[in-house]
Amino acid sequence: MSAQLSPIVSEFETEDQAASYDRWFREKVLEAMNSDKPRLPHDEAMATVQSALDERRKSRASSALD
Repeated sequence: MSAQLSPIVSEFETEDQAASYDRWFREKVLEAMNSDKPRLPHDEAMATVQSALDERRKSRASSALD
């Protein structure tokens, strides 16, 4: 079971930390959008994520039996 996080509580200790992260994140998004690297099709990306989730579920299920 995952913990419920409050939308009111910030994960940052200060406004400066939040602003710094926001700048970094926006730079990374722009960098990715302007990249010449080949794009990964949505279906392929989702299949990769689903595979990773399935593996994690299997791993958790087997460790719960130990």
